[in-house]
Amino acid sequence: MPESSYAEFDFTSADLARLRFAFSPASEAVASLRLLQDPGRHTLHWPWIRAVRPLLAGLDLGLLFALAPLGPYFVDFLTPPPTRPLPDIAAELGLIAAADRDKAVAEAARVPAAGTPIVREFLADPAAGLARAAAELRLYWDVAMDRYWPQIRGLFEAEVLRRSRQLARDGAGAMFNDLHPNITWDDGRLRVRTRAWRRSGPLGGDGMILIPSVFHWPDTIVMAEPYQPNLVYPVPGVGTVWSHGAVPTTGALDALIGRTRARILVTLSDAATTSILARRLSMAPGAVSQHLKVLRESGLITKRRSGREVFYERSQLGDTLCAAS
Repeated sequence: MPESSYAEFDFTSADLARLRFAFSPASEAVASLRLLQDPGRHTLHWPWIRAVRPLLAGLDLGLLFALAPLGPYFVDFLTPPPTRPLPDIAAELGLIAAADRDKAVAEAARVPAAGTPIVREFLADPAAGLARAAAELRLYWDVAMDRYWPQIRGLFEAEVLRRSRQLARDGAGAMFNDLHPNITWDDGRLRVRTRAWRRSGPLGGDGMILIPSVFHWPDTIVMAEPYQPNLVYPVPGVGTVWSHGAVPTTGALDALIGRTRARILVTLSDAATTSILARRLSMAPGAVSQHLKVLRESGLITKRRSGREVFYERSQLGDTLCAAS
């Protein structure tokens, strides 16, 4: 990749105030579709690939594969910037179906398959094409993504909480420079290494959305004008998302507090809610809640409320116990 290939954004204090985190089901679905076109490059996701490929037989995904091919460029209208922190797939599919037709045509005309019958049909009738793309993505989501979304969403929820706290505690520079090697911050300027395009100038007053991703791993994606700028980066802990509750603990810790509570305590290296823990550990929420009560009464974890959610994380004593065991 050329050294000079960067998207650069100059932030003002107002831009920093509008910086926010969110995650996107549609963006994850599109990234996973691209991954399926060359699964050998992403061995980390083989458990998911092996599980879903047989289920896709008979699905017509031709338009989606044409609009979201491998390579540096794919259409942006399939991954609209999230309008709220916790969007659902139905809302994002509605945005795709209602995307600006002129922008959609301009983007579709740039894909490598622009000369094929399926893309020419899209270009000739973009309203019908957008509806078809949204319908294909709905079918794909139901077959390949829906059953895995709770586990993925739990990882995102914990990441958004952790990064929001890091931003408030350490500032934008420390947070951005910790996201990914492609991303650097220096004196108010954000630089993101890209393959598809270049950009330099002010952010523009709309703020930026930071979007953690499982399926974009190990790469970053940046989007800007004419959309609200957003930056997609691989979420830490991607390898745990297919572990189906496998959390390594030590025999000493198991013997001291019990294996189930040991698994919960080890998992709480990052803050999580009861529902996140239940999904991550494949446990019933009621059972998780009972163990959390015991761990908290023992001084091994703390809890705090953020809006409607209650997050738990290890206390200093809990950290010391996990490190010593």
